[in-house]
Amino acid sequence: MISLALAYLRDRPLTSLLNMVLLGIAVAMLVLLLQLGTQANTRLARDTAGIDLVVGAKGSPLQLILSSVLHVDQPTGNIPIQARALVERDPAVARVVPLALGDNFRGYRIVGTDAGFAQLYRTRLAEGRAFAAPMEAVLGAEVARATGARPGQKFTGSHGLGSEDGQDQGHDHAPFVTVGIMAPTGGVADRLILTSVESVWQVHGIEANHEEGAGEHDHEHETGPDALEPELTALLVTYGNAAGALRVPAMVNRQSALQAAVPATEMARLLDLAGASFDAIRVFGWLLAAMGGLAIFVALVGIARAREGDLALLRVMGATRGQVFGTVMLEGMLTALAGAVTGWIAAHGLIMAARQTYPTLAELGLVPWQPLPAELAVLAGVVGIGALAALLPALTVYRLDPAQILARI
Repeated sequence: MISLALAYLRDRPLTSLLNMVLLGIAVAMLVLLLQLGTQANTRLARDTAGIDLVVGAKGSPLQLILSSVLHVDQPTGNIPIQARALVERDPAVARVVPLALGDNFRGYRIVGTDAGFAQLYRTRLAEGRAFAAPMEAVLGAEVARATGARPGQKFTGSHGLGSEDGQDQGHDHAPFVTVGIMAPTGGVADRLILTSVESVWQVHGIEANHEEGAGEHDHEHETGPDALEPELTALLVTYGNAAGALRVPAMVNRQSALQAAVPATEMARLLDLAGASFDAIRVFGWLLAAMGGLAIFVALVGIARAREGDLALLRVMGATRGQVFGTVMLEGMLTALAGAVTGWIAAHGLIMAARQTYPTLAELGLVPWQPLPAELAVLAGVVGIGALAALLPALTVYRLDPAQILARI
């Protein structure tokens, strides 16, 4: 029966191809939605875990979260270093992790921070040691893989957070030395370069007067009233108890230079906005699949009538009603299966192409070939549509009387 169904499909290649394309497009849309939604939710939950509040400069709260937690946007500005002490004074605050941004190495962000970052993101070292002095750096697993850097090697950062190599001003006067490489985490830490906050200040000629040894390099510092002051980009805050959620954001937002953003709130808002679009596209995808099923139905109805003589001969030659019925059913299901598999491959191929074309998607950790269990349900649903479309034509040929058909011929 399978060979006969395949022969029938080859007998009308354009019609079969059109039906497969319709179903393939529908499957590709549905699989893309599944992949983007699932991977986004998983990645956001992982990268924001343990961060109850982000404190930064006034501006867009979502931009603050994207730049300081996911590291895919520009910061809203800098904040005075005194903001850390202000937040840490609250007894409900368990941990404050400082961030100082502004430079990159081959498109990977250099993040000034402290040992609290490793605790927050639960990172561990695969090679070397943690940074302990200014201008020492620890590379994320993705950074080390892409650049080929190893402990002991030096590199120079470029000003800005962009990814175009050679377009930003380099800091040749202050090279970093790689002292460690982190083990893969599957999160945002894999694509970051971690160093001390004092290193970021030192690179930009900012004297950290409150830190012993900071600023000990040959780069000329500014002095006088126009000298740059040490600043931070953001603070990642973890509460020790529930009282912090009530008290700390309000206290921060009362400061003229500060704002507080809650990652859970901003990410929920972002996903809600995207979710409405996803729902509309999902409905359209299933409508397109239904149209593909309807096209299969129309094609099989017409073909069943045209093949009445062939089917009657099959019956005379010994084929049972069930075999004739199964041949038509297989024709519809094979068409749907071919379209579904083609759409599945196309969806994952598009993810791979988008990841290579748009660096932000790669930075977000979008994985091209990561099948999800729900994709099997999509494939089964589309094959089911093909079977349903073939059911009525199959029942029609099942009821054929070979003697009457052959008598008319």
